[in-house]
Amino acid sequence: MDAFKKIKTIVTPLDQVNVDTDQIVPKQFLKLVQKSGFGKYLFYDWRYDSNENQKPDFVLNDKKYKNSKILVTGDNFGCGSSREHAVWALQDYGFSVIIAPSFADIFYSNCFKNGILPIKLDEKIVDKLIQESGEIEVDLENQILITSSENIPFEIDPYKKKILLEGLDDIALTLKYENEIRKFEKDSMIPSVL
Repeated sequence: MDAFKKIKTIVTPLDQVNVDTDQIVPKQFLKLVQKSGFGKYLFYDWRYDSNENQKPDFVLNDKKYKNSKILVTGDNFGCGSSREHAVWALQDYGFSVIIAPSFADIFYSNCFKNGILPIKLDEKIVDKLIQESGEIEVDLENQILITSSENIPFEIDPYKKKILLEGLDDIALTLKYENEIRKFEKDSMIPSVL
């Protein structure tokens, strides 16, 4: 997982509430066995018509947002089933930050495990970011969003901040304790797993 420090990009405004994981990546595309390749299926039913042509009125099909790394959306993002594929699809598409008033708990946790920064902000601030759809900078170290008109602080659990800043997924976290694990195995006469 890559370390996260700062990102500056135009935001992609998705003015929707209660976006569930089936809308983020529909179930028929969950056959891949790796984390990559899901980006092309992100919001598939909203992006494409029945003939697989892009719908011109959907935000991800607007060239203006092609290289955006920040998704700003409505309340209760990532609700529904607990599939991690939804986070994989967002990341594979290119998003590194998701800003919303609230997230489903499991989705929120899965973001951190996969290197995406989910930021919870007051609904009025999120609405303003959606309406402005401008460029913002996200500074994780200082926990601040920098827009053209204001600086907006955000809260984050110190442990979750640390794992993003250091780019640590669950395996990397375990490997930080490799020496201690080997010592425990040696002292306990347990066959080494590392």
